[in-house]
Amino acid sequence: MGSGWRRTVGNVRSFVGNSMGGLTGGSNLAAWVVAGTLAYFLWVKPSQDLKREQEERAALAAASDRYRYVEKRKPIPDPQETGLIYGKKNTTKKLED
Repeated sequence: MGSGWRRTVGNVRSFVGNSMGGLTGGSNLAAWVVAGTLAYFLWVKPSQDLKREQEERAALAAASDRYRYVEKRKPIPDPQETGLIYGKKNTTKKLED
């Protein structure tokens, strides 16, 4: 009964090792490093660069638009205590006895 968990751990290790192509030790680590590096430079970095370039184009297009709306005045703060544009002020009256 004590060797049941050892057999399970051994089966899991064997399955993981076989699913990785049978590479073990340093060669396994090196293969994962190479695969990760290739994945980064082939998929992740180009998509990040494309996104950054699109954002820069959008910023340039927005800056060069002559007809865009630009706020010239600061908004006037609402004098009510609640901060709402409508309704009553938030007044709390204390009853003095």
